[in-house]
Parts: sequence; C-alpha cells; structure tokens
Amino acid sequence: MLPAVDERRWLLPTPLDGDDPAAAGRDAGGELPEELLAILRRRGLLTTAAVRELLDPEAAPEPDAHFPSLELAVERLVRCCQTAEPVAICGDYDADGMTSTALLVGVLGRLGARPRAAIPSRMEDGYGLNAAMVERLAAEGVRLLITVDNGVAAIEALERAAALDVEVILTDHHTLPPQLPPHLALLHPAVTPVGSPYRGLAGVGLAHVLATALCQRLKNRQGLEIALNLFCIGTIADMAPLQGVNRRWLLDGLPHLGCSPLPGLQALRQLAGLEKHRVDAEAVGFQLAPRINAVGRLGDPQLVVDLLTTEDPERALELARSCEALNRQRRELCGAIEAEALALLEADGPRRPAFLLLAQGHWHHGVIGIVASRLVERFGRPVALLAAEGGGRLRASVRAPKGFAVDAALTACAELLERHGGHPAAGGFTVRAENVAPLQERLDALAAIWLEAAGDGRAVEPEALLRLDRIDREFWHHLQRLAPFGIGHPTPLFWTSRCQVVEQKVLRGGHLQLQLAQGEARLRAIGWRWQGPSQWAGPVDVAFRLRRDDWQGVERFQLELEAIRCSGGDGVVLQRRDRTYWCRRQGDSLVIRNAAGEELRSAIHPDSGTLVVSEDSPHPYVQALLREAAMALGMAAG
Repeated sequence: MLPAVDERRWLLPTPLDGDDPAAAGRDAGGELPEELLAILRRRGLLTTAAVRELLDPEAAPEPDAHFPSLELAVERLVRCCQTAEPVAICGDYDADGMTSTALLVGVLGRLGARPRAAIPSRMEDGYGLNAAMVERLAAEGVRLLITVDNGVAAIEALERAAALDVEVILTDHHTLPPQLPPHLALLHPAVTPVGSPYRGLAGVGLAHVLATALCQRLKNRQGLEIALNLFCIGTIADMAPLQGVNRRWLLDGLPHLGCSPLPGLQALRQLAGLEKHRVDAEAVGFQLAPRINAVGRLGDPQLVVDLLTTEDPERALELARSCEALNRQRRELCGAIEAEALALLEADGPRRPAFLLLAQGHWHHGVIGIVASRLVERFGRPVALLAAEGGGRLRASVRAPKGFAVDAALTACAELLERHGGHPAAGGFTVRAENVAPLQERLDALAAIWLEAAGDGRAVEPEALLRLDRIDREFWHHLQRLAPFGIGHPTPLFWTSRCQVVEQKVLRGGHLQLQLAQGEARLRAIGWRWQGPSQWAGPVDVAFRLRRDDWQGVERFQLELEAIRCSGGDGVVLQRRDRTYWCRRQGDSLVIRNAAGEELRSAIHPDSGTLVVSEDSPHPYVQALLREAAMALGMAAG
C-alpha cells in the first residue's frame, strides 16, 4: 500500500495583540479559561458583546420583515389546511432535503392539509424537480407545490407548473439565477436584508421559518416542536454555518431532542446507541445524520420521510432498521471503493499528481463523494472520483482542501464538461469518456499552481496551547459553553508539547491508541483511521480535539488526535506582524533570534521548566514575544 504520510506542516497560533481579553469572558457571563478566550479572539470575537452573542445569541427577529413574501405563502397554506387540500412537498435526496420534506409533510398533515412527498431518484431523475414530476402531480389533482432545498433553478419544471395552473412556493438556499422561474412566493436567504441573521439558513431552516409562521397563525404547539426537532437534525447534517438564527435555534432545540415526540427520531437514537446519552450536535453529526444520509445515497428517500413522520413507534423502529442496513452498506461500499482508489494510486508509482482524478465504471455515485473527502484528508490534494453514467459519460464527485476553489477550477474546464456545478470545497460534473484525459491534464495544471503557492500536504493549524493538567471537568464545562460547533465555528483544535508516550498500540480498524504523560497528568489519545507512523519514541507534540467519554458509567476525557510530531527539533518560527523570529530551547535558556542575527535570551526554571519573564523587561513587546515563544515551545511563562 501507499506509504503513510508522516510530515505535515504545523502552523502555530499567531501572537495576540491588544488588551487583556479576560474582561470579555467575565463580562459575558463568567470567566472563561484563557485558552478559550484566545481561540475566540483569533476567530474575531474581540469585544464583550461579540462573546456574549456567541454564548447567548439574541432571539430571532420577526421573519416577516426579512422574507417579503412569507405572509403570502402563509395565507395560501392556511387555505390549504382549512380545506384539506392536497399539497406536494418537492425535496431533494440529501439529508437537508429529506428532513425539510419530512418537516413540512409532518406539520401540514397535523394542521389539516393532505401533504405528500415528491423527491426525485438520485439514479433515475438526478437533482431537483423536473417537468415530468410536475405533470404527474398535476394529473393527480395537486394544485399547490412547495419546493424545499431546491427549485430556483428548475426553470422548465416550474414553467410547466404555471401552464398547468399549479401554484408554487419556492424555499431554497442555492444560488439565485438571473431569472427566477414562475412562483407564488419565495423564501430564500438572499432576499433577506444585508446582515440578516437568517442569511445562513439551509433548506431545512427555510422550511422551519415557513412551518413556524403557519403554526403560530393556527396556534398549533406540537407543530412548532417537531419543526424545531427536524430543523436541528437537518441543519447539522447539511453543515450549515452555526451563526445567526441557526445558532439560536440549535441552542433552543438540541436539549429537547432526547424527548422528541417523533417516534422516528427515538428509533434512530435507539439503534445508534444514544438512548442513555445526551443528543448534542456531535451525536447528530456523527450518529444520526449518517443513517439518514445513507438512505439518500443508496435507497429511496421516501423511507426517511416515512420514518420522520410516522406516529407509530413499531413502524418507526422497522423503518429505522432499514436505515441502519443501508448505513452498513454505505460503510462497506466506501471501504471497498477507498481500497480500490488507493490501489490505483499505488499502481501509478510514488509520484502523485497535484490533482487526483480516478475512474471506475462500477463505483456507486451515491458514495464516491465520501471517499473523495477521505482521500483529500489523506493526501491534502483535490480529488475527483468518476463513475459510469451511461451513454459514454462519467459522473464525478469532487472534493478539495481549503484554499483550492473547486467551482472556479471546473468553470476553467467548462468546454470539456457536459455539465458542472458546486462551491469552493466541493462540486460535481459529467464528462464524456474521451474528454477525461485532457480534463485531468487541465485540472492537474491548475492544482500544481495552487500547490506551489500553498505548500504540499495539509497544514496542522492548532488554535491554542493546552497543557494536559488543565483538562478537567471545569474546563470541559467551559468548552461546552462555546458549543454547538460546526461550519463557521469549528470544534477547537488544541496542541500541547513534550508529552511522553507511555503506551501505544494500533487497534482493529487502523486506529492508533496512545497513553500520554505530561508531568503528573496522563490521558488517553486516539487517532481514528490513522495514516501516520504508529510507533513513537521520545517526547512528542500532539494536535488534538478534546472529547469526553462515558465508558461503563465512568467519565473520562480523551484526546482525538489530528497530528503528532517529535518535540524539540529545530525549534519554531514565529511571525509577529511583519517580523520573523527563530525560537529554540538551549539548555536552561530560551533563545530568540531575529532576521538581523541578534539574539535574546531568557532563563528557564530548571525544576518546573517555566520561562522566567521579568516584569522589569524593557518593553511590553519583548515580554509578549517571550511569552509567545514559550507557548510555541510548550512551556509556561512565569
């Protein structure tokens, strides 16, 4: 197999300038640990108000002032509910689209309408609403159609709807085209005012806005509850930015997921082993969402809609078991495709192209995007995996590291593609077989330019130094105050220095388990699907995310490893404003050298290993530089 990657660039946190940030943490409702305050400042939260808004966001403003046609949409749905009118909810086969569909089907059904789901087949229909679906619905008596997580690009389908006197309420968060299709009302983040807290909504968030407004009009509390439950699931599954109303509603809704009135959610919890655990954002993202996503990738999305709308617990458990089976199949397919992809790369020799493009006709379209993401994590390069589509064409899923713009790269190759789309981190395209070779050449040239500027491989970018003896229940409590984590507000990546590896072993599945010691503190560390070296000697630095585990009722903290490197070495390089400093430990001294070759030395206490920073140092800049160098080398500063 391919050799494991054992060299990764470490980019340590940049120095922080300005006043003592601790006041922001105190004023925002309790003193936060300095490590967490440093992270917040590095993320741009520089004021007390900004920290307070993160910890306790303001309530969502009245949506009528942000969505101009919301009132019109609600009025039409009130008539629909009062007359038991049939209504089609046209969703998508990803988790966002399926939960959005289930949300509106469940709410509208409880309010008196006769809703039905209309989700296209991934394999047969492709993405979004099509004219044939509209014609079938109209022939069956549907005169009102709501799109969720799609619709703004369905020009042909909605022109056909207008011709058949079918009214359409569009709810979508994808890019608005220059000309919108015919519609009765539109709910879209782009129509909200600049700076609106509704700007980050995914499809399920827009469905939540519509359903909530309708439930409030008709005074139905149960509809409000299930809408918030499914908003939480879909928002996390779709990796929507956890800012604005997304964050407020998640903070309101996540604590109640464990007691959701939806039998389908309770059945999923049971099969995921979460019955005795709090359902937080991490549990949704890593346990519940994959089971929902697997259905859209490999099965019939109607299964998820039925699961999340049924009121029968026995039926819910049966449907949840079907989701579980598809999720197992998804894992097996991903493992097999990943192994094939690695074998193809190995067969090409030790030199890897800048853009990894691999094709096999039998690969499954529903899971190649997952495998492409794994290869990006492994090699730090953009990846496209292609599978046969028929008619001499192949369809691809593309994923890329931070900094490489997938959408721009595909646009630069547009004349070689049948169709394409996406955003900077991910995309897809269809290409004729004879164009694959020139396409790979073009994409490889674009990626080579990017790699030359960005540096080969992924960078490790921890946000704060955290010594192991700082990790306890109190620190964990403060860390949870910053949750939920996700897009725009990721789980903090910490690092610590000069840990002794007490025990090490590779677990079944290729996971690396270490027992680390730092002074008197000892903690377990786990590297999932570890790709680096599995044997370490001497002191090491580790980059990690902090996790809590309740093993057999016993609370314990563990480090989820992102990267490991040998401690010491050549020291570290600090970039402070426009100046560069080389820092190293030399015996009982910290040595800092500037670009002119001048050196600054400060003593290190021989027993505690703490840097001695005198308050009599000539300038605050020098003091700050010494403290920053000490942190970068894993020392405390006295």
